[in-house]
Amino acid sequence: MTKRIAMVGTGALGGYVGGYLAHHGHDVTLIDLWPENIEAIRSRGLELDGVTPEEKFTVSNAKTLHFSEVSSLMGQRPVDIAFIAVKSYDTGRVTRAIHPCLAPDGYAVSLQNCMNEEAIASVVGPGRTLGVIASIISVELYEAGRIRRMAAKGGEQHTVFRIGEVDGSRSPRVAELVSLFSLIDSARATTNLVGERWTKLCQNGMRNGIAAATGLTSGGCDRDDFLRRFAIKLGGEAVRVGQALGYRLEKLGELDPERLALASEGDAKALAEIEEIMVKRTASNPRAGIQRPSMAQDMAKGRRTEIEFMNGFIAEKGRQVGVPTPSHVKLVDIVLRVERGELKPSPANFGG
Repeated sequence: MTKRIAMVGTGALGGYVGGYLAHHGHDVTLIDLWPENIEAIRSRGLELDGVTPEEKFTVSNAKTLHFSEVSSLMGQRPVDIAFIAVKSYDTGRVTRAIHPCLAPDGYAVSLQNCMNEEAIASVVGPGRTLGVIASIISVELYEAGRIRRMAAKGGEQHTVFRIGEVDGSRSPRVAELVSLFSLIDSARATTNLVGERWTKLCQNGMRNGIAAATGLTSGGCDRDDFLRRFAIKLGGEAVRVGQALGYRLEKLGELDPERLALASEGDAKALAEIEEIMVKRTASNPRAGIQRPSMAQDMAKGRRTEIEFMNGFIAEKGRQVGVPTPSHVKLVDIVLRVERGELKPSPANFGG
């Protein structure tokens, strides 16, 4: 009997992963808080697209539930794996909703941008909580029931999915998830989940908020000298906070964390190296002209952003360990002002 999988959150990443797993024959139930998204999937299937023709297909075999219907799972076979793929501010309530539906040996998995494993563990228990980090995947829910991937698959060049236990141990559950995610793209186990999660937070903290507050694409932000250097400041501050917390940081894509931190602190040689990598990255992306990170997509749709759980979280951790994070504090303020309608999205918000 195959494992029963619940994807709680069928936005860009949750829909992409859940759709692929269903496409490969797994028992997947897609659950979402946006009614129109579930209705679109029910009526025409979940349409997935990528940068190659082989990545374009429609998933029609996944089960679907509105979030308000989650309690109906109680009378069915229990859920073995519950992926939590909602925005950080919804983590607690959706985890509490799916918890009673878990099998006795079932577990929950954070498939999210920010550091939400602790919030999930507070509901289901630390021993039933795992995390999956998706790196350089660039997926977008551009309309109900339609998701496109803006970046090429990682394959042997780049490991997209990193999967681990919160305590860093190796387990059959991690191996099980690696096998599942390998159906989608490159995947590996990690014994450094917290360090990898912070590394991803550094990456997201450099790009999401700037794009949201300016209305620019990721490529547009990278090509702007002032915004690119502000992003480097964000990245360097986040690296220093992570180091002070004792985390073992990985490379941020092609960016070395220590070189990034030095670049943010005025090292001219390191700055030139980091800027060259960022500019080349944008030039090599065939969809750089339309690619927007998740927070920019949320801002464009009038949705609440995760800025307080991303850059706000970095700033709070920096305060706790005595590492200044003025760029993160500034970014949180700007994004919240744009979110409230006090400012319009524009590069001018940063004064560059």
